[in-house]
Amino acid sequence: MSINAALSAALLTLCCAGADAREPAVAGRFYPADPAALAAAADSYLAAGPAAGPEGEIAAVLAPHAGYEYSGRLAGLAYKYISDNYDTVVILATGHTTGVRGAALLAADAYVTPLGRVEPDRALAAALVKASPLFEDRPSAHAAEHAVEVQLPFLQRRLKKPFKLLAATLNAAGPAERAEIGAALAGALKGKKALLVISADLSHYPSRADAAASDGALRLALEAMDPALFRDAAQFMARKKIPGLDTCACGEAAIEVGLTAARLLGAESFRALALSNSYDENPAGSPDRVVGYLSGLFLKAGRPASLALTGTQKTALLSAARLELERHFSGGQSPAGLDADPRLNLPGAAFVTLLRDGALRGCVGTVAPALTLADAVRYGALGAAFEDGRFKPLRKEELAGVRLEISVLSPLRPVKPGAIKTGSGVFLQQGKKSGLFLPQVWEQIPAKEEFMGELCAQKAGLPRDCWQQAGTALFSFTADSFEEDKKP
Repeated sequence: MSINAALSAALLTLCCAGADAREPAVAGRFYPADPAALAAAADSYLAAGPAAGPEGEIAAVLAPHAGYEYSGRLAGLAYKYISDNYDTVVILATGHTTGVRGAALLAADAYVTPLGRVEPDRALAAALVKASPLFEDRPSAHAAEHAVEVQLPFLQRRLKKPFKLLAATLNAAGPAERAEIGAALAGALKGKKALLVISADLSHYPSRADAAASDGALRLALEAMDPALFRDAAQFMARKKIPGLDTCACGEAAIEVGLTAARLLGAESFRALALSNSYDENPAGSPDRVVGYLSGLFLKAGRPASLALTGTQKTALLSAARLELERHFSGGQSPAGLDADPRLNLPGAAFVTLLRDGALRGCVGTVAPALTLADAVRYGALGAAFEDGRFKPLRKEELAGVRLEISVLSPLRPVKPGAIKTGSGVFLQQGKKSGLFLPQVWEQIPAKEEFMGELCAQKAGLPRDCWQQAGTALFSFTADSFEEDKKP
């Protein structure tokens, strides 16, 4: 459709919008209000980027929702490679204006932009409201909201036929509610020619460097296709109180729900198309206060990205552990910021072991992720040096002769007594007592009965056969272990 034709059609549609339409709220502010100028802007963003897209059917897209002069390039990339033939588009958007327990729908009213009217998918909305009380028809949550509206011109220019819209805003849903919303949405969309759109930005409003560290970590969590990892990463980094960082993900609920639904609809991988920020896209602002943007595709092909640590990352963690001990003895403070390597800002469980003359000198860590990986290592280093009750606190003069070993734990998996395998780490819990042996303990205790007996008695303070008792919970795990060079 030419720009002039789009202008004529839009003017006609707007004249006939009627009372059952949600009129544009941010036209002229987030994007051009003039239909011809808006069509030209959307077309230019859609035309940018490589001609060939990634292989695999697209299950969902992630697109930022800021003003076009800031995030239009990234949004255009998200829509460039989609099919042009959908019956319904579902937009899961950040709710900026109204608190929402679940998902607030605009179930009956059309959305209007300067390019025309988009009709609601009333049948789909009714099915979702019936399926779960977490879906509600709530027009007030859409009245002044921009996160759905800014996506529509891209869709109106990219798709070749009229489509129906299911618009939802989210913000306050907890983990269980997000999982339920995502599952219900996936169930309702199966078998339909539907596109799922996640409208979300990332960090608000840290420095450019901190945005790269935070946004990069969330990109990795998405590439791992792990909703819980994404949620925990956003929350753990937010707790660090980075200057200016109001949120790590302006759309955390929408992204988690969308990722859950996309996986249930067959998505196997996430392909990031662009990671940027408001300053890099439009340097009219300040590099000390930016908004992070990520655009990408959820594909029914490929596989989740590996989060295996590189040699450089292992070296950085060992250095962080030793520096933490040196700071303790010099009276310094632990670093409060984010690590420059985004991988080290993801949640992690780790144990730090101190060895002196080949003998154990302390070992403390975290069983499940409760901190960023870099912080978990620093915590473990201090704990191994000063909190391991089997040893006296480390003295300053001992530090040079101590070698550090780090074990990064995989998630714990429940296991039956008979399924415990030699070489796996084991964690057990009975009531308030618990104990853990890292995989390398098998080198000292190779017999399974003795290994488990020592774990019960030495680490948990329980009878040696506690691991075979009905009230004991057993878990296995693997560990990526690495150590300093054997200089001492």
